[in-house]
Formats: sequence, structure tokens, C-alpha cells
Amino acid sequence: MENNINQEAKPPKKIVPRIIIGIIVIIALVVIGEKVYHAFTHEETDNAQVEMRLVPILSRVSGYVDKVFVEDYAQVTKGQLLLVIDSTDLQLQLDEMLADYTQGLTDVENAKASLTNAEATLTSSKGNLDVVRLKVDKARNDYERDKSLYDSNAITKRQFDDSKSNQDINMKQLETSQSDVKVAQTRLAILQSQVKKAEAMMDVRKSRIDQQRLKISYCKVKAISNGKLGKRNVDEGQYVQVGTPFFTLVNDESYWIIANFKEKQIKNIPVGKDVEITVDGYPDLVIRGKVTSIADATGARVSLLPPDNATGNFVKVAQRIPVKIEVLDAEKYKDLLRAGMSVVVSAHISG
Repeated sequence: MENNINQEAKPPKKIVPRIIIGIIVIIALVVIGEKVYHAFTHEETDNAQVEMRLVPILSRVSGYVDKVFVEDYAQVTKGQLLLVIDSTDLQLQLDEMLADYTQGLTDVENAKASLTNAEATLTSSKGNLDVVRLKVDKARNDYERDKSLYDSNAITKRQFDDSKSNQDINMKQLETSQSDVKVAQTRLAILQSQVKKAEAMMDVRKSRIDQQRLKISYCKVKAISNGKLGKRNVDEGQYVQVGTPFFTLVNDESYWIIANFKEKQIKNIPVGKDVEITVDGYPDLVIRGKVTSIADATGARVSLLPPDNATGNFVKVAQRIPVKIEVLDAEKYKDLLRAGMSVVVSAHISG
């Protein structure tokens, strides 16, 4: 009798597993329902990553690396000295250029002095020409007067011949003086050209000196922005050529998201649309963002080897269009996000 009562008080053992299974089914239905609801009310893509400005720091001169002041992945500030290239050879070339520049100044002064002398010579030649012209006029008048006197037998033939000879001599002197003036004018033009040439050469020398000084300044390689360096690709004592890469500087002052949405999703993601960003590295972190621009071409079209559908070998695939997304409160996540990190971008479909 008592055993029958105990057996009736015990609940059936099959009820507990059924309850557990029921709970699991309910949870699964809720999760599936949320995913289905999310799929119908959101446009989402996991083809997205964090983008930052990657600035290559290259050598602008050739030479041996004298000193490196930073290590791999160092945090740097704009204007910070990163490394120094030996500038001894460049400095010696600059000294030679400066000496040549000083010599050029002397050449310019000599050319200007010669020009001043030529101007004085031309002035003197013009003065002599005026004097000779006066003598020619007097000799011509004397000749005309003596000719009349000779015709009237008032003077002797010798006096007349002297008058004629004096006129001829003065005419020759006039020709000589005119020739001297032309020579002086020609020499003046030549010397003016030489002065301009000497001054132009000084400009060339000065330009070369400035260029050399600029090259020397390139021997001190500095960070062009705030950020963090990548792997160091240079060591002290290494010879580098122009264009040799030293570092890659990641400018962490600004970053954004590039999400590659399928072409059918773009209609629901206009510019200005608010989105949610989930970072793979921080799955519990949800970041707010906003669409700032949409590319005018698909990723395939701007690739190095875009597909040519006209060849006949065509398989239709969903094209993806890059969408640029601004991270709201970007400063808040500056220390968490890294260039190239994978993210998931989700946008709620309004209406």
C-alpha cells in the first residue's frame, strides 16, 4: 500500500527531457526569427575593412645611412627626426658651388666694368664725331669760298689746293669717326649681352646652390604626419638610392570604413545613411557610422585586369560597389582600430 503511494508521487521521468527539448526549440526559433527579421529589415555585408592613410617614407637622396632613431612600429609625431643620411659628399659639393658663385660675382663685376668703359668710349666717340662734323662743315665752307676766290684769281692755286685737301682730310676723319661710333655701339651691345649672360649664370649658380641645400636637408628624414611606423626596412651603414623605402607610416589621425555592398543593396544605402559597425576583433563592440560617399564604379571595373564581357566568356555575378563610411566618435576608437581590420556593416532599411 505504501509503495503504491510513493510510486504515484514520483513524476514521470520522461517529462524533464521533453521540457529541455522544448526550451531549446523555443530558443532556436527565437534566434532564427531574429536573424530572419534582421535579414528582411537590414542590408548587411561582411566584405568591409578599416582604412587609414598609409604614407611611404622614401629616400630622396643617395648615400649611406648614418643613424636611425626609431624602431619597428614606433609611435611618431609630425616633424620627428627618424634617420640621418651622411651628407659629407653633398656638403663638399655645396662648398665648391659656393666658391664658383663667388667667382661668378667677380665675373659679373668685370663685365659691368667693361660695359661702363664701353659706354664712356661710345660717349667719347660721339663727341669726336660732333667735332669732326664741325670741322667738315668749316672745311666745306672754306673750300667753297676759296673756289670762288680762285676762279676770280684772288688766291693762288696752292691755296686752293690746300683748301681742297683740308676738306678731303676732314671728310676722311668723319668717316673714321662714324666707324668708331659704330664699333663702340657694337661693342656696347656685346658687353650688355655679356653682363646679362653673367647675371643669368649667377641665377643658375644660385638655383643649383638652393637645390644642393635642399638635397642636404633631405638627409634628415622626418615624419610627415602623426602616426605609427610599420616595419623598419633600413639599418645604419646601409647604402640607399633615391626612392629606397625606409618605413610605412600609418596616419592614425583619421580612419574610415570601406564596405563593398552588392549592387542590389545600394538602393537602400543612400549617402547620409546611419549604419552599425561590428569589428571582428571586438565582437561585443558596436560602432556608429554614416555613409559619406559611394563609388561610381564597381570594384571589378577599377581592378588591374577588369573582366571583358564582350569576349563571350560571361558568367553573371553580383557586382560589389565600394561605400565609404565615416566612423562617428572616431577619437573614441582610435586606439582599438587598425588598418585592414575586418568589420561587418549593417544598415537598417527605412520604411
